[in-house]
Amino acid sequence: MRSRGVVLSAAVFSLSMLAALSSCTSQPSTPPVPPPPLEVTNPILPGDFADPSVIRVGDEYWAAATSSGWAPHFPLLHSRDLVNWELVDSIFQTSPAWSDGNYWAPELATDKGRYFVFYTAHKRGGPLCVAVATASQPSGPYTDHGPLVCQELGSIDGALIRDENDTLYLVWKEDGNSRGLPTLLWAQPLSEDGTRLIGEPKQILMNDTPWEGQLIEGPHLIKRNGWFYLFYAGSGCCGLQCNYGVGVARSRKLLEGWEKNPINPIMKANQDWKCPGHGSVVSDTLGRDYFLYHAYSTQSSVYVGRQGLLDPIEWGADGWPTINGRKGPGGRLLSKPVAFFDDFTSTSLVLGWQWPNGRQPTTGLAGGLLTLAPPSEQAANPIGAVLARSTNAANYTAETLVDVSGLTEGMSAGLSAYGNPDNALWLAIRSGKVEAWRRQAGKEQVLGGIDAPTTMNGKLHLRMRATNGKVFGFAVSADGTTWIDVDAEEEGSYLPSWDQGVRVALVAGGVAGASVRFDSLRITPE
Repeated sequence: MRSRGVVLSAAVFSLSMLAALSSCTSQPSTPPVPPPPLEVTNPILPGDFADPSVIRVGDEYWAAATSSGWAPHFPLLHSRDLVNWELVDSIFQTSPAWSDGNYWAPELATDKGRYFVFYTAHKRGGPLCVAVATASQPSGPYTDHGPLVCQELGSIDGALIRDENDTLYLVWKEDGNSRGLPTLLWAQPLSEDGTRLIGEPKQILMNDTPWEGQLIEGPHLIKRNGWFYLFYAGSGCCGLQCNYGVGVARSRKLLEGWEKNPINPIMKANQDWKCPGHGSVVSDTLGRDYFLYHAYSTQSSVYVGRQGLLDPIEWGADGWPTINGRKGPGGRLLSKPVAFFDDFTSTSLVLGWQWPNGRQPTTGLAGGLLTLAPPSEQAANPIGAVLARSTNAANYTAETLVDVSGLTEGMSAGLSAYGNPDNALWLAIRSGKVEAWRRQAGKEQVLGGIDAPTTMNGKLHLRMRATNGKVFGFAVSADGTTWIDVDAEEEGSYLPSWDQGVRVALVAGGVAGASVRFDSLRITPE
């Protein structure tokens, strides 16, 4: 009896094991728990990096951003972890021949081993257009193919997607809000090489809900689980009165059936950031989705510009995405902005220097000095030569060291809080004087001045201090230690253009043949 019991127990055990094994093979396995999202400290792109677009290539990431009225056009950035970014180049070093300004919204895209940038620019003698450039690798060089679409009201914010039949499409915004009209998003087939439109355009979305206000724009499309998702921005993008937000719509087909998320906007302002929007989606190597977009810091406001932020996307059981629980931009706050210093000892300008579009100065580097000269048509302009850096904080001190030994009568050398060619504040050394100047709406005035201090080595230190991004004080020193105020406080809220932050600029000009040597520039956030 005991031996039979042992045999029976073994048989029962074997049947149990077979049932368990059968169950394991017939039941679907529990999907793995996704890893937590990256820990992000925002902004990941500190400074003026509006309308950021990002793609992943293998295990690396590439991003581009608006340059607007500054050149070179469309900064190009690289990252290996999606959080830490390095400026590596610009899409265009000079303006595409067909265009004359408004370099906005470069949308990076990749398709079948090819790389694209769809960008906005103003056509000479015409409207705003969406154009395309291509490259064989994401780092470039990019070959421009010119405009794809130039509607009378203006065409901006191009994006690339393949439809449910694998046909390549361009999606873009018609700029109706520029004339108080509704704004429409259009889709139209592209040639297989992506360089020309074919077929007919079709409207797929428009601004028709109250939060969107006068516009929707900045479309970015992805495919996920049989749906097309279109992320977009709505309402006013820029300036002190902005109220931008992020919305999303979805459809099973590209050209029809779009529905907007009933809880839109999925992102609006909070206590740290305002006017978030115009972004793009990227998946990391672990399959997690992120949204790279811009927003204004509530501390530095419009004076720094629209900075690049990153947040993870959460996908709900209903298939709709949300970002940070609809609590506005997330991540930890960057507590200590990075200082900038250039002593001009390199053989070429370090990346990140900019100049106003169409006014590239002449520069040279030798012996630890930067030589700066205006284009000939701007020689008489005291700030005809502009070489600028964006800022990353509302409170900072900028200092430069000017070689005054080579200044001749009428030649001007200075340090500026620069908005655009018509709006600037600057401290200038000219004809034995150190003077603070204002240019507002193209009109100039001297705010104050003193005799230039005597130098021991032929060099003078100029200092500019910014408070709250919009109040500026200027001082001069012969030794970099003892400072003399030239203009202690000057209000500069008028400086930034509607879509750009204020730059710190080295400036030169005043007379034909003007050429100024600078020893260094330091920008220290406070």
